[in-house]
Amino acid sequence: MKTFAYRDTPRWQPIPEYTLRCLGCSATFPDDDGLRLECSHDHPPALLRSEYAERRFVVGAEPSVLRYRDWLPLRRPISTVARTGVYRSQALAARLGLSDLWIAFNGWWPERGAKDPTGTFKDLEAFAVLGRFPEHERRPLVVASAGNTAAAFADACTANDLPVILVVPLDAWGAIASNAAVGPTVRTVAIANAQYDDAILFARRLAATGEVVFEGGVRNVARRDGMGTTMLAAAETLGRLPDVYVQAVGSAAGALAVHEAASRLIGDGRYGTVPPRLVLAQNAPFSPIHDAWRQQHAVLGEISDAEAREAIAAIGAPVLSNRTPPYAVSGGVRDALAESAGMTYGIDNAELAAGADLFGQTEGPDLDPAAAVAVAALARAVREGTIASDETILLHITGGGRRQLAPKNPPGLRPSLVIERADLDDIALERARRMVAAISV
Repeated sequence: MKTFAYRDTPRWQPIPEYTLRCLGCSATFPDDDGLRLECSHDHPPALLRSEYAERRFVVGAEPSVLRYRDWLPLRRPISTVARTGVYRSQALAARLGLSDLWIAFNGWWPERGAKDPTGTFKDLEAFAVLGRFPEHERRPLVVASAGNTAAAFADACTANDLPVILVVPLDAWGAIASNAAVGPTVRTVAIANAQYDDAILFARRLAATGEVVFEGGVRNVARRDGMGTTMLAAAETLGRLPDVYVQAVGSAAGALAVHEAASRLIGDGRYGTVPPRLVLAQNAPFSPIHDAWRQQHAVLGEISDAEAREAIAAIGAPVLSNRTPPYAVSGGVRDALAESAGMTYGIDNAELAAGADLFGQTEGPDLDPAAAVAVAALARAVREGTIASDETILLHITGGGRRQLAPKNPPGLRPSLVIERADLDDIALERARRMVAAISV
C-alpha cells in the first residue's frame, strides 16, 4: 500500500484499499482514478458504492473524522478538524417520552464533540471529496450548492489550498461569507433571482467545457462516505446500530450515506444485523421524495417548473430544495427506504418553527432550518406511534451552533461573479470561463 502524511498528524498513514461497485450491474472498478461518477456499462441509472478491503470497523486516534480513514476513499493528503458529536439526550427525550434517544450533532458544539468548521455536516463530505480528488489533476472542481455545501467546500479548499469554483443562488451568499473562510483559491458564481436547480444547470454547462471537473453530488462516492461517518460516530459511541435514524433530506445523499455505512457495520458482525429504519423528512410544500414514497410511486412525480419554483419559494429550509434527488436509480433513495422499512414525512414551516423551539428549550444550541425539520418529524412520528418510546433512536442534527462561530471574512466580501438568472447565456459562460482560467494552477 502507498502511504502519505496528513497535515494534522505526524505519522505516515496507509491509503485505504477500495473498489467501486456499480449497484445496477455489479461491475467493479478496482483502480479508482478519483473522478469516476458512474458505471461505464450501458444500463439504467445506478449509483456506485465503495467497497473497502478492511472489513472491520477500525477507529483511529485522530481527533477528527480522519479517525475513520479505513472507510474513506482518501487518495491525497487532506486536513480537517470536522467531527460529529454523539450524545444521549435527556431533556428532549423526556419531553417526547423516549427512553433511548441519541443525538448525532453536526455543527459547532465543541462541548458535545461537534466541530464542523462551517456549522453543518457538509464539512464531512467536502473534505472527503477533496481527499479523493487526484493530486495530478490541475483543473478546479466546480460545485453547485444551495448554500451549505458551498460553504464547506470554500472553507476546506481555503484550508488545503485547493482551487474550487462554487455556483450558488445569490441569496445563499450571505451565509457562505459568514460561515466559511473564502481564500484566494475560491471563486464564486452567484446567480441572482435563482434557485438551487439553476446553480446545478450552470455548473454542468461550465463543466461541459472541460476546463473544470464537475464534483458530481450524490454520485460521488466520497460525498456519501464522508457523510456516512455520522453513523460510524454513532456506532463508536453506542456500540451498536440504532433501531431508527431520523434526518431531514433534500437530495437524501446523507441518508444514503448512513444506510451504506450501516451495511458496512453489519458486515463487521459486531454492531447488529438489521439496518436502522430510515425516517426521512422534507419541508412541505416542496417534498418530492415524501410525495413519491407516500403514494408508492416507482419514480418521482412530474411537476412543472413554475410549480416547483413556487413550492421552493414557500419553504423555510431552502437547502432541502433538490428537484432531482436520486430516488429511482439503483442504490438510490427508494431502495434505501425499502431495505430499511423506512418512512417519510412532509413538515410545514409551522412545524419547522416548533421543532427549532423544542430543541432550543431542551438541548440548547440554535439549529439550521433543515435540522429543525428533523426534530419536528421525530416529534410527529412519536405522537403518531410510528416510532416506539423504547426504540434506540438516532436523531441527526445536520446543522447548528452557528451563533458560536466567529465571522471568517472581512465585512462586505462579495462573490467573484454575479449573474442574473435571465442572463445565463453564452456571454455569462464566457465570463465564468475567464474566471476559471485565472484560478487554474
